[in-house]
Amino acid sequence: MKLSKNIQSTAKKVLIQEANAILKVSQGIDSDFESCVEYLLRIPGRIVFTGMGKSAIIAQKIVATMNSTGTPAIFMHAADAIHGDLGMIQQGDAVICISKSGDTPEIKVLIPLIKRYQVKLIGMVSNKNSYLGQQSDYILHALAEEEADFMNLAPTTSTTVALALGDALAVCLLECRGFTAMDFAKYHPGGALGKRLYLKVADLYPAHEFPVISALASIQEAIHEISSKRLGATAVLDENGDLSGIITDGDVRRTLESSSDWYQIQIGQMINHSPKTIDAESYATEALAIMQSNNITQLVVMKNNKAVGFVHLHDLLKEGIV
Repeated sequence: MKLSKNIQSTAKKVLIQEANAILKVSQGIDSDFESCVEYLLRIPGRIVFTGMGKSAIIAQKIVATMNSTGTPAIFMHAADAIHGDLGMIQQGDAVICISKSGDTPEIKVLIPLIKRYQVKLIGMVSNKNSYLGQQSDYILHALAEEEADFMNLAPTTSTTVALALGDALAVCLLECRGFTAMDFAKYHPGGALGKRLYLKVADLYPAHEFPVISALASIQEAIHEISSKRLGATAVLDENGDLSGIITDGDVRRTLESSSDWYQIQIGQMINHSPKTIDAESYATEALAIMQSNNITQLVVMKNNKAVGFVHLHDLLKEGIV
């Protein structure tokens, strides 16, 4: 194995070359690109992406990005398309074909077949004068003058440019549709990011028993409730069942440390009458923000102006919110 003596410089050269290629493509974004986006916003169907080789892999990634940002899209391999998969194309769809040269044999066979379906063909191509470029209704010009390897053979710059142009297309579509963070969470319910956007306090607090005592309870009862429910605090309710305050294990320790006669301590000496609370319908991220800003680990959960439980920092940690 021959080791290059210029590994760092080669890596930098590749990154700079690909970055410059993306910059050049960005300078070519014009009214044609805008017209393509406007057309895609109007179609009632999906965007069908197709390609061969490395372009097919890029197409699959763009499909994933489109679907996760509210634009229905599917992938159709160019080779499989001419052996049965053309049935994926439906009326109202649009087809985006990705090819650097635009003259790949499989692409040349596929394009006339796509045309029979009377759908618009969009070419994401480097060579606008290629067969794909000439047959396309819209062109997304993924200009890649040379690849990043010294032989100018391996798909590197061309695939990077196509991927970036696909991202630009997806983001334009999502912005035009008014796609929101909550829409994003709807498509990503399983991950930590999605949870940050949709998980509510109401989803968390029922997992715990509610530590609660009356305002007439003894100190022993307060300590037992805090210890047995293992949330580090107990709510204190008045005779009407309304929240009077909370007692935390820290409140107990501080009161005992400051008193010379433990038997004379009244429960009222320990109560924090202004505890931090949060509504059950609030998002978990709001609970985290309150805990962080006040340097506390639990909040009293309120529902219809009544205390119903606690949400703890450990709940947020467990769900990946923190």
